Amino acid sequence: MKPRSPNSQTSQGSKTPAAPQVVVEIEKPIYGGNFLARHEGKAIFVPLALPGEQVSIRIIDHKSGYSTAELANIVTPSSERIAPRCPHFGPCGGCNYQHSDYETQLAFKQAILRETFERAGVSAPTEIGILAGDPWAYRNRIRVAFDAAGNPGYRGRRSHDVIPIRECAIAAPLLVSAAQAAGQILARVPANLRPHELLLFCDRAESSLLATFFTTGLDLLRLETVGESLRERIPTLKGAELAMGGRPGHPPRTIARWGAASLTYPAAGFDYRVDHGAFFQVNRWLIDRFPAHVVEPYDGALAWDLFAGVGLFARQLAPRFDKVVAVESAPTATAALAANLAGTSGESVAASTLDFLRKHDTSARPDLIVVDPPRTGLGTEINNLLVEVAAQHLVYVSCDPATLARDIRALLDGGYAISSVALVDLFPQTFHLETVVHLHRA
Repeated sequence: MKPRSPNSQTSQGSKTPAAPQVVVEIEKPIYGGNFLARHEGKAIFVPLALPGEQVSIRIIDHKSGYSTAELANIVTPSSERIAPRCPHFGPCGGCNYQHSDYETQLAFKQAILRETFERAGVSAPTEIGILAGDPWAYRNRIRVAFDAAGNPGYRGRRSHDVIPIRECAIAAPLLVSAAQAAGQILARVPANLRPHELLLFCDRAESSLLATFFTTGLDLLRLETVGESLRERIPTLKGAELAMGGRPGHPPRTIARWGAASLTYPAAGFDYRVDHGAFFQVNRWLIDRFPAHVVEPYDGALAWDLFAGVGLFARQLAPRFDKVVAVESAPTATAALAANLAGTSGESVAASTLDFLRKHDTSARPDLIVVDPPRTGLGTEINNLLVEVAAQHLVYVSCDPATLARDIRALLDGGYAISSVALVDLFPQTFHLETVVHLHRA
């Protein structure tokens, strides 16, 4: 393999002045999509490299404990390096690992997970299970931005620039087609009315589609006109929303709605109602198998599903338990959660997990607790309250290994022991990893 040129896999739109190049050797992958190297004794985080490679880099930012760099040239490539499938890989900030084969990616994630546990003082089992599927075209949800010309794209690597996309190797084809069609329609809309971002969500079979347009301006898009125009091109479109906000700490506020407010998503033997903006697992190839890794082999009198979303796990637990309590606070999910549990042993509670635990009936101890928190994890008070409840079994579903390891350490200190750990690769080609940890009272 020939050495790569400096422009083959570096970010676009950077305004940082060119820095001198230095040659380093890549040691290992680290969480966040970078790879670790060292120069003059200091850790350097390098994207788009592989362990064992000698690479030429430009250091772009210095911190007290580490520096970040951009890849300038690959001096000695790894034998495991492959050509990325997507032409946008590198400048686009969506993927991190397309330059390595899928088995190598899974090995990266296992090593990162095990090391993260070790740093927190948690001994992972000798064997970490893996649930994986087709690593391409798996996403059922994408969020694109629009450039000045109305072209849809993703944010650039280490920048807020929009990288226009013609294709996306990890998204359901319907989503890319819908994004392109929306961009063509919005290009004819005056700039002051044009939304800045678009969220698209489809079912596994790509037979139903929801769209949410995000705006920050006071001048509002005529949603009905755009929705009808988009459905003429994408007949599977069921409904659209115009919203403001929608970033962490700023829940979206619906301004206008056209068409259906939800779609039906068949998964793991049940039909789930999923409303605009509600959280639902993103990997359409694993959605049928993933819940079993969480709910089996449990049954009993009472189970709690905390951070329940629209009830993916709660609905699976309902036939197994006399009563299931599903707790969710997000307004985008609570109505669908209640609908998905109607006629079952499940009861939906519209509350935060913290408030629920503070007020729960101490005489009703669950046999099983399932927690699926956001990236911030559980935190000290929730961990302490779970230890007080002392359910015999607890399953922790996590999308962030660092906060997972922190919380597991607290639960172990509170009397739990690890039964098993599984890596569920919901996000192939990216650094993101999902983990399912089964715990029991020691």
